[in-house]
Amino acid sequence: MTERYAAVVVGGGTAGLSAALVLGRARHRTLVVDAGEPRNAPAAHMQGYLSRDGMPPADFLAVGREEIARYGVELVRDLVVEVDKGEDFAVVLAGGRTVRARRLVIATGLKDELPAVPGVAERFGRDVLHCPFCHGWEVRDQPFGVLASSPASVHQALIVSQWSKDVRFFLHTVAEEELSDQDLRRLAAAGVDVVPGEVAELVVEDDRLTGVRLGDGTTHARSVLFVAPRPVPRTGLLERLGAELHETPFGAYPVVDPTGLTTVPGVWAAGNAIGFAEQVVHAASGGYRAASAIVGDLLMTDLDAAAQD
Repeated sequence: MTERYAAVVVGGGTAGLSAALVLGRARHRTLVVDAGEPRNAPAAHMQGYLSRDGMPPADFLAVGREEIARYGVELVRDLVVEVDKGEDFAVVLAGGRTVRARRLVIATGLKDELPAVPGVAERFGRDVLHCPFCHGWEVRDQPFGVLASSPASVHQALIVSQWSKDVRFFLHTVAEEELSDQDLRRLAAAGVDVVPGEVAELVVEDDRLTGVRLGDGTTHARSVLFVAPRPVPRTGLLERLGAELHETPFGAYPVVDPTGLTTVPGVWAAGNAIGFAEQVVHAASGGYRAASAIVGDLLMTDLDAAAQD
C-alpha cells in the first residue's frame, strides 16, 4: 500500500527543512526527499544569518535535520523523478519508492554554472566568489578582480568596490564598446580599473589565488576574484506539473503568490526554486511561509469536507 503524507517536501536545503519544521510542529505527517546537493556546499561558512553568522553550511543543515526529526518528520536521501497529479500527488523516487502527498513543497533550488576559465571551478567558494554580501567582509581590502560575463557584470564590479578600493574589472569576452557611458563614468567614480582582454587562466600558488593571467600573457596580481555564475533553476518537476514560469534575467522561475503557492493547486515553491537571489535567511523565511499556508489550506479543506457530511 502506498504511504500517504500530508506533505512531501522536495529538497532538504534551508527552505525545505524550514517548511518541514513548521509542518512537523503542526502535527502533519511530512516527508523530506533530499538529493544532497545544496547550492552553498562549496562555501566554508555562511554569513548574514542573524545568530548563525559564520556557521558552516553543512553544520547548519545537520542541525536542521536534527530539529525536524524531533517532530516526527521523515527524511530520505533520494531523488524525486516524477510527480503525477490525481486526487493526491503520486511522488516517485529514484530508489523505487512511491508515496502519496496531499500537498507539495518544491525546494529544489538551482545549479550554478561557472565561467569556463581554468581555475575558476577549483577555487569557487574559496577565493573565487560570487556574492560580496556573503563573503565581502572576510576578504575586505584585498586586491579584487571581477570577471565579466556580460555588460551587466558592471553592477557586480561596482558593488564589490564597497569592500575594497583595489578592484580590476576584467572584461574577458565583453567588448569595451558594449559598456555604456554611464557604466564607464560609474566605474571611474568607484575607482575600478577596466582591463580589456580575455582571461586565459587563474594563477594559483601554495593553494591560494595570486593572479589573473590574460591571453596575451599579462598577469595581474589578485587574491580574490568575483564571478557571476549562470544560474540554472531546477524547475523540471514544476514544468511537468504544468506550473506557469516567468522569464527573468537569471532564468525562468515559477509564478508564485506571497506564500509561494504556484499556479498548480496544492504545490508551493520556496528558496532558490523561486529566484536567484534567495539567500539562506530568505529561504528559511520562504519555507516557513509556504508551510504555514499549507497548514491553513489543509485545515480549511478538511473542515469544508466535514461540514458537507
